[in-house]
Amino acid sequence: MTEPIAIAPRGLPARFQEPPALALVVAGHGLQLLPGGAERLAALLELVEQAQQTVDLAFYIYEPDAVGARVRDALVRAAARGVKVRLVVDGFGANVDAAFFASLTSAGGDFRIFSQGWTRHYLIRNHQKFLIADGKQAMLGGFNIADDYFAGTREEGWSDLGLVIEGPVVTDLVRWFERLYGWVSCSKAPWHSIRIAVRDWTPGNGAMQVLIGGPTLGLSSWAASLLHDLGGGRRLDMIIAYFSPAAGFLRRIAHIARRGSARLVLAGKSDNGATIGAARSLYKYLLKRGTKISEFSLTKLHTKLIVIDDVTYLGSANFDMRSLYLNLEIMLRIDDAALAAQLRAYIDRHAAAAVPITLDWHRANAGVVNRVRWVLSWFLVAVVDYTVTRRLNLGQ
Repeated sequence: MTEPIAIAPRGLPARFQEPPALALVVAGHGLQLLPGGAERLAALLELVEQAQQTVDLAFYIYEPDAVGARVRDALVRAAARGVKVRLVVDGFGANVDAAFFASLTSAGGDFRIFSQGWTRHYLIRNHQKFLIADGKQAMLGGFNIADDYFAGTREEGWSDLGLVIEGPVVTDLVRWFERLYGWVSCSKAPWHSIRIAVRDWTPGNGAMQVLIGGPTLGLSSWAASLLHDLGGGRRLDMIIAYFSPAAGFLRRIAHIARRGSARLVLAGKSDNGATIGAARSLYKYLLKRGTKISEFSLTKLHTKLIVIDDVTYLGSANFDMRSLYLNLEIMLRIDDAALAAQLRAYIDRHAAAAVPITLDWHRANAGVVNRVRWVLSWFLVAVVDYTVTRRLNLGQ
């Protein structure tokens, strides 16, 4: 029995166009918002090519494809001209090894792998995605280093969002990278040291904050800040790739929907069907409480963007159990009404091209077989690992 397919209403564009890049100044920081894949890749390569002293990178996925080779070669050129280059990739998400980066290490660059090996911490991922150039400019977002993440809205590409930032907060990004790099550079570093680093991270109280997520007793700065803002929020707009949070976060979304408005634009197309099923297992609860939900399926969705009242969250984290409690994540929290308005317009654009999910849709699609699939998907994605479940499409 196959799962019913939601058909997009007539009049939706056959080819979705990402909005243009946007430059603005927020709280003394220069920001460039880059929705387009080509613009993101150009900005990333420019940061590397123009660096004079240091280039530090941490990415979850790194593929040895055309984009991976271009980025590696740019790093090699930087190292050859005397720039200190340091790269950290995740041992599970990245498909590269020392041989692929032999030219980089020969030029003086450094390549490290975040990996827990076969220990009880095996399923913890370094899910962060960011680059820092000369300690002055940084780039972060949901994208990894692979062809699909810069292909834009072509069928095989991902709809995503990147941010280039210049200003005082970059100092905090440097501070965090030094802790991460120091940990992966020590072969015998105890696991509890990275948990302590996440627990003790201090983002400050300014309009622009770097938040860190990861496995720690209690809530990380990222999870605690998000939970607090949801608790007092009256308007929520979210466009997120993977959605499978814990009950406490669901209740806060429902409360916002009741006292104001809550809108979720979620993935209707992905390389991992289980993540879609996991989100669908939660739809009925939210729909019955007034949450507006739609699925964007014109291209794969990978954006991680949350706007609560005047506060924007943007970075590497999904809105799921792993990103909230387990994986290492890096997020910016930006308190600025003008930026929030601009990014709501970005979400509006995607929502207009998305399929509305209603209680009628749910009744038509939530048969016994699908409900079992959705609940199983939630368990596999939230408790096990979405990189593992990518191989288990579960008929979705």
